[in-house]
Amino acid sequence: MLNALLSAATVLLAGTTLVGSANSAELPKGAAHNIVLVHGAFVDQTSWQPVADILTKKGYRVTLVENPLTSLAADVDATKQALAKQDGKTVLVGHSWGGVVITQAGNDPKVSALVYVSAFAPEVGQSLASLSKAGPPTEGGNAIHPDAKGNLYIDPKVFPSAVAADLPPEIAEHLANSQLPLSLAAFEAPVSIASWRDKPTFDVITTKDKVIAPEAQKLFAARMKAQITEVAGSHASLVVHAKAVAEVIEKAALAK
Repeated sequence: MLNALLSAATVLLAGTTLVGSANSAELPKGAAHNIVLVHGAFVDQTSWQPVADILTKKGYRVTLVENPLTSLAADVDATKQALAKQDGKTVLVGHSWGGVVITQAGNDPKVSALVYVSAFAPEVGQSLASLSKAGPPTEGGNAIHPDAKGNLYIDPKVFPSAVAADLPPEIAEHLANSQLPLSLAAFEAPVSIASWRDKPTFDVITTKDKVIAPEAQKLFAARMKAQITEVAGSHASLVVHAKAVAEVIEKAALAK
């Protein structure tokens, strides 16, 4: 198990962005061929690499969005640029803060389904700031603080246990010390669209999450009437439980 985690984490930290597909694999009839993955705050797009590798080997065309994390509008624009390059039906997936982004960007007619993974899922008029008050307080939520410029980070001392308790400690510590800041503007920006109202929606709830309380995740999923899959993992389950997450995305690819 440790070797598998180290392998996944090595891919995570490799710093490469995957865009492509394995043409030799044959997808199920009627499946969306395109998958667009949107990362959360404090990490970059390589957090999706383990999931992307699984889906690519199965023949899906996978795109990793690189969010600037400077504002909601900027991240939505990055996602829309990725969607514009897709040819046909596309599953749009968001992790953590990425759930806010796909909620706003997911009204694109190419988007056939939405997948939320350990993610925030706002209603129109809600922001990450308001959503962070849903459910009981968490260790990770309490450890988010602004720096001198007002950008938000998770306390590096708390990050490993709060965000990535099921990753090897040395990997979790590396992630803690190489965080990408989320701007306060992004944190406070409300969405004006709730794309989940008009799209088939799936939700991977992480039951050991110490950033977004599982109770809050369940509230979001119930409001969206999402198809729920529970995974006994941390906020970093997209790495540790990449296979389970990929399976949910494959189900979403067949949604009608």
